[in-house]
Amino acid sequence: MEHMLETSARLLRLLSLLQSRGDWTGAELAERLSVGLRTVRRDIDRLRDLGYPVDATPGVAGGYRLAVGASLPPLLLDDEEAVAMAIGLRTAVTGGVAGLEESAVSALAKLEHLLPRRLRHRVTAFLATTVPLVGPGSATEAVDPELLTAVAAACRDQRRLRLRYPGRDGVTVRNIEPHRLVHTPRRWYLLAWDVDRADWRTFRLDRIEGPPGPPGARFVPRTPPSDDVVAYVSQSISSAPYRYRARILFHAPIDTVAQRCSPAAGRLEARDAGSCVFHTGADSLDELALHVAVKGFEFQVLDPPELVPVLRTLSDRLRAAADAASGAASDAASRANTDSTADSTAEPGTRRQG
Repeated sequence: MEHMLETSARLLRLLSLLQSRGDWTGAELAERLSVGLRTVRRDIDRLRDLGYPVDATPGVAGGYRLAVGASLPPLLLDDEEAVAMAIGLRTAVTGGVAGLEESAVSALAKLEHLLPRRLRHRVTAFLATTVPLVGPGSATEAVDPELLTAVAAACRDQRRLRLRYPGRDGVTVRNIEPHRLVHTPRRWYLLAWDVDRADWRTFRLDRIEGPPGPPGARFVPRTPPSDDVVAYVSQSISSAPYRYRARILFHAPIDTVAQRCSPAAGRLEARDAGSCVFHTGADSLDELALHVAVKGFEFQVLDPPELVPVLRTLSDRLRAAADAASGAASDAASRANTDSTADSTAEPGTRRQG
């Protein structure tokens, strides 16, 4: 009995590994499972007996992968459950459930890898005849779920992609090694190594033109540009593309400031318990000044120094507008008092009729 339980647990672990990425060598599976190659081959045969379509490629560079079958593997989901799951995940992917987008993409990539073509048609038909009811600016920028799952699968399987992406010189073909998908409240971004530019780049998925080319050769993952990928992407999309980069010291706790700062607008860095530094950027110093001022916190400009006179001008302009409004209100009140006095001193029967 103990041996049977051990074998069953190993089979589940093996299945989980096969679902986590596209290709595995026998040696990699044996190392992960702490067994020999002969045991791996026997366990693969057991999975096939249970209905899981595991393909094997012979040779030195051969290995195993979980293929698309004619029907869903047993012990997972039936057809109706699979369709419902795919629709629900696609809804979450496009912003229907806040906070679940990245997990939904990962789950959707696994599910659609195994989804038979006849069930994919049902999912596509449903989505083609429904539209979400959302308010302006409340939804994620439109991204094709198939593009998302294709990119997610390429990240997972460590395969190169070719993308058509617009830039300053028009639309160009970018050869990339995809590393990680990152989601903000409104957009999806891809952190990838640009092979032709030999550097890390961040791509907006809603700007990619057409479907990506078929997955290319496998690559050895590079060390990411930062241990905190989310912070790196936030920095690259909030300041790197802009003419002016700024560092602002807010005299407020980082958790308090974070409630008023979108991750796409800038990166926050704690200074101490009562202050934090905001890294952001803009193409205009006027926009930058207004963006920082409306946060509602006391602050100090660390960089750039040319932002200070712009803030002073903005302050003078706002003060003048407030003084003008106050003066107009004072004049109106004075006229109202004068009219009231005139009415009270008029002879009976001579007051103005309203």
